[in-house]
Amino acid sequence: MSTDFTEWLRGRTDERLRALVKARPELITPVPAHVEGLAARASTPSALGRALDRLDGFTLAVLETLSLQPGPLARDPLRSLLAHAVPGATPGPDLDAALDAALDEAIERLRTTGLAYGPDDALRPAPGVKEALDPPAGLGPPAAEVFRHHSPEALEVLLGDIAPDGDAPPGGDHRAPRVRLAAVLADPAAVGRLVGEVSSQARAALDELAWGPASGRLPNARREVSTATAQSPIEQLLARGLLGATGEETVALPREVALFLRDGRIHRDLSPHPPALEGATRDQVLADRTAAGQAFTFVRTVEELCEHWSVDPPGVLRTGGLAVRDLKRTAQLLDLPEWAAGLVVEVAYAAGLIASNGSVDGEWLPTAAYDGWRVKATEDRWAVLGSAWAAMDRVPGLIGERDERDRPLNALNPDLRRPAAAQVRAETLAVLASAPAGLAPAARSVLARLTWERPRRRGAQRDRFAEFTLREAEHIGVTGLGVLSAHGRSIVLGDGEAGRLLAPLLPEPVDHVLLQADLTAVAPGPLTSDLGRWLALAADIESKGGATVYRFGERSIRRALDAGQSADDMIAMLERHSATPVPQPLRYLVSDVARRHGRIKVGTASAYVRCDDPSVLDEVLADKRSGLLRLRRLAPTVLASKTSRATLVDSLRAMGYAPVAESLEGDVLVSRAETRRTEGPAMARAAGATGPDPDVVAAAVRAIRAGDDAHRTRRRPVDAPDGQPPRSPASATIEALREAIRLGSQVWIGYLDSQGHATSRILEPARIEGGYLTAYDETRATVHRFALHRITGVASLSPQ
Repeated sequence: MSTDFTEWLRGRTDERLRALVKARPELITPVPAHVEGLAARASTPSALGRALDRLDGFTLAVLETLSLQPGPLARDPLRSLLAHAVPGATPGPDLDAALDAALDEAIERLRTTGLAYGPDDALRPAPGVKEALDPPAGLGPPAAEVFRHHSPEALEVLLGDIAPDGDAPPGGDHRAPRVRLAAVLADPAAVGRLVGEVSSQARAALDELAWGPASGRLPNARREVSTATAQSPIEQLLARGLLGATGEETVALPREVALFLRDGRIHRDLSPHPPALEGATRDQVLADRTAAGQAFTFVRTVEELCEHWSVDPPGVLRTGGLAVRDLKRTAQLLDLPEWAAGLVVEVAYAAGLIASNGSVDGEWLPTAAYDGWRVKATEDRWAVLGSAWAAMDRVPGLIGERDERDRPLNALNPDLRRPAAAQVRAETLAVLASAPAGLAPAARSVLARLTWERPRRRGAQRDRFAEFTLREAEHIGVTGLGVLSAHGRSIVLGDGEAGRLLAPLLPEPVDHVLLQADLTAVAPGPLTSDLGRWLALAADIESKGGATVYRFGERSIRRALDAGQSADDMIAMLERHSATPVPQPLRYLVSDVARRHGRIKVGTASAYVRCDDPSVLDEVLADKRSGLLRLRRLAPTVLASKTSRATLVDSLRAMGYAPVAESLEGDVLVSRAETRRTEGPAMARAAGATGPDPDVVAAAVRAIRAGDDAHRTRRRPVDAPDGQPPRSPASATIEALREAIRLGSQVWIGYLDSQGHATSRILEPARIEGGYLTAYDETRATVHRFALHRITGVASLSPQ
């Protein structure tokens, strides 16, 4: 760790240190004891890797340029080096003002994040940055590193071929062969001469390696070859030291050679600004309305899913997740492609609306939170779903694929979690938010912007996650026609305004349907929740679109009767919510099904069949299909069976009868969908601003400063105050400590030691976390952690 870097950090203002900690929150987990500890942690490979991953392409290029210099670099030479790589820019005083502004911003950001330090006339990369950037700008290792494992004898032969005797200093060069070779390759004139000696095919190979990757595979890379014996283009390069063997089958282009081939440029095409987003232009109002329609449909689809799973929940696989056949059936029920059905399931799970019931033969059921969610306004329900989707660390787009062990990735499978998913989703949505109003950025344009903003995170997985995000955002209603909507922007910002912005765009739900003589009901728009749930129970959806068509049938009517409805209740409901008179065929259907419903009653024997009309039971016994039920007559109105009650009910219904199940007491069992619930996680909260809490940051900086003062000055302990240690209620103690942290003041506390004796301490509190107080103890002259339950009380005290 560099002493200069530590002193530079120590000289930063508290405001600058707070900015550092806010940009790199991992540096205070836990809080360092002093500034030296902060500097050491900021220079570790893991901390540097995280910080570098957050840099945009231009700022990273600035840091790479600094790291390639042998010593400190002033701002103007740095600007000249960067200007060579900017297309159309001319180095010198006429350099474009935009590049100047971008460079100033990049240098300030590097200083803020502690990746570079020093004044403008002596900028340096922070300790460890050069190692963390290896290789920088796609360059290979230096020549000394490339030829590190070559024998001195082999290097002498190589030097004899490429270094004329006239180049040697008087008296001879007594340095090691590797050092002399590195000196030759560091001379642009020597490299130019060597490059001019090779064939055009060899020069093409050099040009291909020049901009990276700077290494490649070559069989028998350590072969002995000279300029006289070289035959192939690659051997020409090996014989002149323009390529070096780094392994038995690997070669690398020395950094000095690559810089010569790049003609002084460190980067090829360097843009100080992100690439402009390109795509179709839409009307923003139309895009908002389109997104609102998608949002409304998505909310209703989630509700439909939960209602279906209330009645007929799918099972949980032994490995967790939802079986492929259950996803296919769910997709058919929701009338969606399988990828969209998987998205609905995953978002409902992320929002806490469905969960496994946790039993041995587990089922996926709606949670108790679903009942609270479904009574909210549509716009508020969508805000919950949108926020859950934006924050979840799962990737629904991977459903149906296979993992690295060739195992299928099912919906709700724990293996769908990806640590980078939420971050990529947030970055993709941020790109959409940066687009001008009405612009629908093309996917390739979004990916290009992401590559510029986070160049170290680019890769096939990141691109796939971004494409999934664009597709899912359109389906959920965050975007409309590819344009980020106003309510979608609120989800991105996490300001809690999504529901308010969405509400005026949603269609008004209707509370009536149009009944027709062909036993169908046409809903001319979105139905109210109560009417929609009732129709879903009493009828089957035949088609969806601008209007939804429901069809009544014997099976659907019986389903409503099983749920406790009577014929009169159903007719009254239809009359109340129909804009047309109830057709006579529908009345007849309801009455006929209700008249036959429940004439046969099935109980538990293992199961029994009871009917007041013996002739009906005669008919059942005479039916050949009843043979598998192994029925036996106990009385004129009672049949017994060894099958279960559920099997017996299903079998009799398949034979054309309409039995009802009854309890041991003879009461009719009524099945209600809303009774199937399970415990689950709390509903998802809206995503808020990321980053550490400002109070935590301020407390951490105060603790570091206090610890650094103690570390440097070795202050002597002060005497504890006279009198009995303070005593106060626990709630008042915590409140007083938090106030002292906020104000940065000192307090007098009573503290129980390990033997239970109360002692007095003078503290400067820094932070409270996990049941402990971190503070500078004036009476011990050290930073210490105090268990909150051992603090007997707090009293105010003037600063010492």
